Amino acid sequence: MIKKILLLIAISLITQHSWTQQNTAVEKSVYGFQAGVLGFWAHNESRLDRNISIRTELGFDAGIFSSNADFSGSKVGVIFIPSITLEPRLYYNLHKRMDKGKNISENSGNFVALKLNYRPDWFTLSNVKNTSVADNIAIIPKWGIRRTFWNHLTYELGAGVGYRKYFLKQYGYAENPGEVGIDLHIRLGYTF
Repeated sequence: MIKKILLLIAISLITQHSWTQQNTAVEKSVYGFQAGVLGFWAHNESRLDRNISIRTELGFDAGIFSSNADFSGSKVGVIFIPSITLEPRLYYNLHKRMDKGKNISENSGNFVALKLNYRPDWFTLSNVKNTSVADNIAIIPKWGIRRTFWNHLTYELGAGVGYRKYFLKQYGYAENPGEVGIDLHIRLGYTF
């Protein structure tokens, strides 16, 4: 089932809507910073085709946890984990937004994407000593919106469900388990 969904999204990202007008396209290149509830990131989004961009992102994903398994005398921990993301995006409503006189600058529109995310075990930033996270990779198809206001300020909302794989054999475990990966994001940003 997941393979079929990923194939459909990949085909959608590769194809282009024939009705797109000549002057309706994603920006050639957009650089920016974003901050969300659980992290902060720097990104570049470059045009591949009229409605398709590729987003590269470096930043820190954040998490909140209890430092004691049984929660007795536990300390609430906050952790920041390095995050590297590659995300092809298909903006599917730019033409419609432009026809209605709405802003499409800085890639303001709705999109579907395939998020490829790698979180390495290089280092972590945490208020709890000796905290680490196992290397993991996620592939998550998602839907989102991006809007620009006051020329350079942006907000993004997005959601998706996919697959996450943890690389635990290097730590002595018998296998590298996988799980359902969820991506929910609310971000505010600034573009250059």
